[in-house]
Amino acid sequence: MYKVFLNENVINLTSEIQFGSNITVLPLKETSIDDVISKVKKHKKIYLYHHNSLKLISNFKKKIKVVKAGGGVVTNSKDEILFIFRRNKWDLPKGKMDKGETIENTAVREVEEETGVKNLVISSFFKDTYHIFKKDSNYFLKQTSWFNMSSNYDGELHPELNEGISKVVWKSRSKIKKIKNTFPNIKLLLKKLI
Repeated sequence: MYKVFLNENVINLTSEIQFGSNITVLPLKETSIDDVISKVKKHKKIYLYHHNSLKLISNFKKKIKVVKAGGGVVTNSKDEILFIFRRNKWDLPKGKMDKGETIENTAVREVEEETGVKNLVISSFFKDTYHIFKKDSNYFLKQTSWFNMSSNYDGELHPELNEGISKVVWKSRSKIKKIKNTFPNIKLLLKKLI
């Protein structure tokens, strides 16, 4: 199953039929993106069904323009994780991929730009997250590829103010458990981290 967020609302892409009186299940291939968005806004949570689990995300991506982004779950020598505070929510550093760039290069560049942290080393791919955003009158699907990274950087942290970032901090895992004020896709990542 994949989860695609539209603000706090969730679109579940699934190959297992869901039953229940308050559950909205729609066929993935036959449902337009406009219908998907209107139903999820109304019901807060919907299921898009396709019998083949391997085609769930690829069929969904055919309905909406995809914007790729890369980000980092960065740990330091104290096993703290790097966080940013953007638009009054805790977030992890990430950003859109530039033309000709690999997703790994995007992730490293964006972490450096948004936080000032240098000497980043990617150790592995972590997870993809998906959310829908609106620009002008069009909807887009942002696919963010997250990478596990480490850094021995212990210098000053620099929030990228022109990106709406007001703070950059290292947080211990015990402090991460207390984070409530964040985005749904970040909550998904945090569940796997703590």
